[in-house]
Amino acid sequence: MTVHQRRFIHRSPLTLALAAALFLPAAHVHAQSAQDQDSTSGDQATKDLDKVTVTGSLIPQTTVETFTPVTIISAEDIQARGFNNVAEVLQGSSFSTGGVQNNQSSASFTQGAETLSLFGLSASYVKYLIDGRPMANYPALYNGSDVFNNISGIPVELVERIEILPGGQSSLYGSDAIAGVVNIILKKNIDGAILSARLGGYDEGGGRSGRVSFADSVSAADNKLNIVFGIQAEKSDPVWGYQRDLTRQFNTNGYNGAPQLASRDWLVYSPFTSYKFLDPANCTNVSSGFDGSVDLQTRPGFGDENYCGSMTTPGYRTLKNSKDGVQLYTHATWDFNDLAQGYADVLLSHEKVKYHIGSGYTWWGTSVKWGYFYDPELHDFLNLQRAFTPEDMGGWENSMQENKSTSYAITLGVNGTLSEDSNWDYDISLSRTHYKLDEIDLARLADPINDYFQEHVLGDQLGWDPYYGAYPIFQPDYAEFYKLLSPADFYSFMGKTVSKSTTFDNMIRAQFTNGSLFSLPGGDAGAAIAVEAGTQGWSYVPDPRLLNGEIWGTTAVSGGGKRSRYALTGELRLPVLDPLTITASARYDGFRAAGREISKPTYAMGLEYRPIESLLFRGKYGTAFKAPTLADQFQGISGFYNTTTDYYNCALLGFDPGEVDLCPARFSDLQYFGQQSGNPDLKPINAKVWSYGVVWAPTAKFSVSADYHHWDIRDEVRLQSVDQLMRDEAACRTGGLDINSGTCQAAISQITRGAAGTVQSIQVKKINIAKQTLDAVTVDMNYRQELGAFGTLGMSGSWTRNLEHLLQDYPTDPVVDALNDPYWSTDPKYKANASLSWNKARWTTTLYANYIGPTPNYRATLDPDGYAFAGAGRLGSYTTANASVNFDVTEDLKLSFLVNNLANRMPDMDVRSYPGNSGEPYNSSNFNLLGRAYYVEAKWNFGKGK
Repeated sequence: MTVHQRRFIHRSPLTLALAAALFLPAAHVHAQSAQDQDSTSGDQATKDLDKVTVTGSLIPQTTVETFTPVTIISAEDIQARGFNNVAEVLQGSSFSTGGVQNNQSSASFTQGAETLSLFGLSASYVKYLIDGRPMANYPALYNGSDVFNNISGIPVELVERIEILPGGQSSLYGSDAIAGVVNIILKKNIDGAILSARLGGYDEGGGRSGRVSFADSVSAADNKLNIVFGIQAEKSDPVWGYQRDLTRQFNTNGYNGAPQLASRDWLVYSPFTSYKFLDPANCTNVSSGFDGSVDLQTRPGFGDENYCGSMTTPGYRTLKNSKDGVQLYTHATWDFNDLAQGYADVLLSHEKVKYHIGSGYTWWGTSVKWGYFYDPELHDFLNLQRAFTPEDMGGWENSMQENKSTSYAITLGVNGTLSEDSNWDYDISLSRTHYKLDEIDLARLADPINDYFQEHVLGDQLGWDPYYGAYPIFQPDYAEFYKLLSPADFYSFMGKTVSKSTTFDNMIRAQFTNGSLFSLPGGDAGAAIAVEAGTQGWSYVPDPRLLNGEIWGTTAVSGGGKRSRYALTGELRLPVLDPLTITASARYDGFRAAGREISKPTYAMGLEYRPIESLLFRGKYGTAFKAPTLADQFQGISGFYNTTTDYYNCALLGFDPGEVDLCPARFSDLQYFGQQSGNPDLKPINAKVWSYGVVWAPTAKFSVSADYHHWDIRDEVRLQSVDQLMRDEAACRTGGLDINSGTCQAAISQITRGAAGTVQSIQVKKINIAKQTLDAVTVDMNYRQELGAFGTLGMSGSWTRNLEHLLQDYPTDPVVDALNDPYWSTDPKYKANASLSWNKARWTTTLYANYIGPTPNYRATLDPDGYAFAGAGRLGSYTTANASVNFDVTEDLKLSFLVNNLANRMPDMDVRSYPGNSGEPYNSSNFNLLGRAYYVEAKWNFGKGK
């Protein structure tokens, strides 16, 4: 049945070209028999399409192009371009110019999740929808602060298309839609059962993967009940650092010939006399550690200079998570009568992700409990530090961290037309999303680990030091310190922690739409109104031992809260003249939590002008916002331990930010205690957004569009980076930044130093104070050409250029030019992708390229002087290419061979600006180190057309 009014798409070159871009990619994978049909049949099919609803409007349109530019990536595009998951699709978009934390980011708060940054804006500024409804938020916090969406658990084989709408869209979609909206449309119709399987792996090793999916549809005999269902299961192995040349050891090409420096895996050091080498066996008792790579090492200028360490410890971490996942999806409809249809959508996902943060975060030392100890025989204050090896734990894989997540999204609803003679359609639904996450870590138990090393190495405490009376006296057995552990000993002081977190969102929504409200000279006016209400919740409950000090050197973020919300949305589309259409939308959102209400109206005005059929000028002006998240408001006072660099004390010793590897360890590898908490008085983040552009489609086979976008974002919430605070404080105290600036006042007040100048604690906080403006231009092109006996050629491309990106964290700060100041941002100014497809008979081949513009090298990021800093510079552009070949063995069976990163391009162009002690001499936020991958895929569509 058809419950929505049927309208026809106007047969203009502009409409047909863009409709072809949306609906015709599938033609490239059909057999030759389908291509030999009369060419006019495709145009007629396009002309007779129903009104379609594309992201960016609630009103179904008779034209695909509107005042808002929408990029549409079809299921065929996803397969042909070699993308393995939705995250790869979105991160490959030219809009995705911002670097983000990912699988390669060791010890990040959300290493088990995937996200993206549109135009270099915050990852939390993107509104994600599945079939037009908001996705569940990920329970853990990005950077320990921001609520965001994890896009790794969406079944890519069940995706019909992905629509990306850049720019602020809060007047239709509410909070979070500042940078843009991503709408993932799942399959609603399947012609015959489809079984597919994909196997693959990486040329350099690791990451073997397999995926299988099945989808089918069933209908009742009277066709009133129709069900589409599908399942996708996948499994992939991790990629380890030792499987890639760039990360298997420390940097062999350090800046200015700086020596390759081994990790300090067994180290005794003094705050006064630096390194002490006290191993009577000269490291022979630990030489089998890290696969036999531990040896006597030297760092000139550090006390007696020697210690035991390995050159290959960077390899013992994962660059890509292992993953086991399964997703189930069902879409069901029931025709009550000619005016009403019920529907139900269910999406379930379960994932188990495992990763390792590496030996740099898997260690023990005396500093955490005792600070220093006094050795009366050496008449010195000392600290011990010792890394744990794969041999200690009976295999590195035994200490991997694990994230288990389960999420579901359920919607029940009814849609239809109010009456037989009414133009009003309605859609009333009830939705619930829920996301549960268990983070399982192998943790060092504070008392057992300290007791073990006191019993086996330090011995009994012999009193307090004779100088300060504050540090314990020990006479350690240093020979015992320089030994490997048995796995039994190792696990005697280890235990598993389980931290549990959840989010939920309940929503009831009613929408009424009229595509023919009244007639105007340019056509029928359309209107839509929607009302929604619901509740939201977030809870993060760490393992209690992480909060009460029972875990060595580690704490956690905690918090939780609930709120109710409501919204009213309206949209009006007015074709006032044949070439001119005006669209207006407005929305009012309200949030109530802890007795306080936050409300915000937003609006937008859009303009479409078509002087001729093949040319469209368009523009939009509006407002957008982001409400304070539940984590922003209700995150508890949370302590945490971490390490950072004391750039100020290093500077006092004569080491600039690019030489901190030579700075004494007590400053270059400072362990600190930090605190952070939520703020219930935060205001919404506000933005003004506008865009204008042009679309030209001289024929039904070619179209090109260009759009200019602007954001002015105010009242941003900031949780400062500790490393940035430390660098700011050093620059302020040494005169690099104005000591009276807001940045300097904040940094100095939040870093507590003792009388001796040592850091005692660091506080980070959230406030509504930052602002930024951004200007960008995007260009898209699509072209399709019939070659007669030589088949069909298809080309498409997308290019994004950030023109200006200005940041200001505090009102008294100077405005930062993020595009040209690498101290603040390493994002590229521009990014592009292009696809070339050729189809003949049963063969289709596609070449896809992704281009990243120049970015700063590592040295440029180290100092406020930016590119004026010694050794700073820009890296060249970076291009990777994917290729696929598809062969239709029969009408029902298709085989595919895909190669990603054809040239095995690695991000090794920056190694000479990193120091010799770097185990990751590349920018993992912008590039990945996985290299060339191969995949084979088979898809069997049996029962097709039956």
